[in-house]
Amino acid sequence: QVQLVESGGGLVQAGGSLRLSCAASGSIFSSNAMGWYRQAPGKQRELVALITSVGINYADSVKGRFAISRDNAKNTVYLQMNSLKPEDTAVYYCYLNGKRGYWGQGTQVTVSS
Repeated sequence: QVQLVESGGGLVQAGGSLRLSCAASGSIFSSNAMGWYRQAPGKQRELVALITSVGINYADSVKGRFAISRDNAKNTVYLQMNSLKPEDTAVYYCYLNGKRGYWGQGTQVTVSS
């Protein structure tokens, strides 16, 4: 069983920064893809950033502003979010691709204008 625990969300003004963390426990392998999705009110959940065994994928809307990283020794993935915009407001979910897809409980990010 895999568990994902996110932290680091909050309220920030436009142009500010936040860093999200996601700690994974259970049967974890460095080859498991890990990353972040987000869901804004009334919208579908969308990919933000994902680390796979072959590279990193970012949503076009966050390229150049967000950076994903991973510490395999700690089974933790991070999302550094800079130059935040009001449209980045959403619940951010950690994701791990193991025997199936696993999701964290979500952390709220609110960007005020």
